[in-house]
Amino acid sequence: MSQVRARQITVLLVLVTLHFVLRPFLGDVRFAPDLLLLALLVFAIQARPGEGAIAGFVVGILADSLTPVAFGAGALAHSCVGYLAAWGKAVFFAESLLVSGGFFLAGTWLRDALVLVAGRHMTDSALAWQLLWWSPLKALTTAAVGVTILIVFRRWLDVRVRG
Repeated sequence: MSQVRARQITVLLVLVTLHFVLRPFLGDVRFAPDLLLLALLVFAIQARPGEGAIAGFVVGILADSLTPVAFGAGALAHSCVGYLAAWGKAVFFAESLLVSGGFFLAGTWLRDALVLVAGRHMTDSALAWQLLWWSPLKALTTAAVGVTILIVFRRWLDVRVRG
């Protein structure tokens, strides 16, 4: 295994660990950054679409195991987001921090929308409130943390980004 690949895996494992250790202390889970999804999106930046979908499925099952209310909805949503993220980065190959932030924002909001719709465990008004207020806030915090991760670990992740 190359040194760059080992560093990438280290950053992803740190994000996954921080998701479970640090995230409960970052405030309300409705708007706290989703570090597990961020790890998936960072992986998808350099993966092929099939690899992104498989990684998304694994992340989704891990997330679903903690919230069994709508088991399977997270696996479906993460698989779709992992596939689309890998495909989107392959098509657009953006190296801009602004585009990467938008990428993290859109991925987070899309995942939330898919989980909420597929899970079907909210009333219509609660669903609208979640999709129009809480999900965009979570997407913003996740995007801010994602851009910070790209800046701080750009060499470890072997990602080229411009300001």
